[in-house]
Amino acid sequence: MAEERPRRGPGRWVARGLVLTFVLVAGLGAWFGGRSLFESVLGPRCQATAAGSSVDFDPEQMSNAATITAIALRRGLPARAATIALATAIQESKLRNIRYGDRDSVGLFQQRPSQGWGTVEQILDPEYSTNKFYDALVKVDGWETGTITVVAQKVQRSAYPEAYADHEQEGRILASSLAGHSPRGVGCRLDGAEGEADVALIGRLLEAEYSLGVRAVEGTLSVQAPSEQLAWSIASWSVAKAVDTGITGVTIGDRSWTRSRDSSAWEWQVADTPVGPLEVQLHLT
Repeated sequence: MAEERPRRGPGRWVARGLVLTFVLVAGLGAWFGGRSLFESVLGPRCQATAAGSSVDFDPEQMSNAATITAIALRRGLPARAATIALATAIQESKLRNIRYGDRDSVGLFQQRPSQGWGTVEQILDPEYSTNKFYDALVKVDGWETGTITVVAQKVQRSAYPEAYADHEQEGRILASSLAGHSPRGVGCRLDGAEGEADVALIGRLLEAEYSLGVRAVEGTLSVQAPSEQLAWSIASWSVAKAVDTGITGVTIGDRSWTRSRDSSAWEWQVADTPVGPLEVQLHLT
């Protein structure tokens, strides 16, 4: 008489199902984790460096940081103002121009239409929202020397005011490099541009954010700055805005940045054809 095999009940299938589920979840986690790692390590990325310290952001974030810093300079405000604004925007939106937030908050600074900051459409314009932030900032007594936590809270009236201080160092590095106080401080590793750069957009942005004009010179655009610091600010801004405008290279003095996905795009190289120290040359193809 053959030995009777033990019966295997439904528990066997439950166990197999749990194992399969675990494998699937682990696989998906590895895929998403690997994708995030790929994008952060090998994908488009920007870096700002000042006083030996660096911070990394994606191109969208760096482009918005450039706008915030440039407008501070156009208004004649010190880098301290940009530091406060940048730390605030990092906390409020992670430097993204988002269309949602707490209650009716929107935009880089999560400003609320119901609190008199403007319409949704206005607040979603980075130039408008940045100017509104500075309008409020300069009305705060002692903003030039006060702590970021106190000053930003008086502007924003946030439920979590202590959080602004967490981003002060990032704000300082971005403000210093993008304002031109730390030359060669901004580099972006980017995908290749699709077609030629948008000349009209570059001109509009330079006028709105720096009050400066641009002239075409043999397939490039040239911007003349009133000082070397401002020239480096414009050069850094141009790198940060390359993702939006399609700029493929920037030359200032004897240094140049060339759009690329390899490590050379992190740094400014010796220029093949130098220009004057107050000239910023933007390459379009």
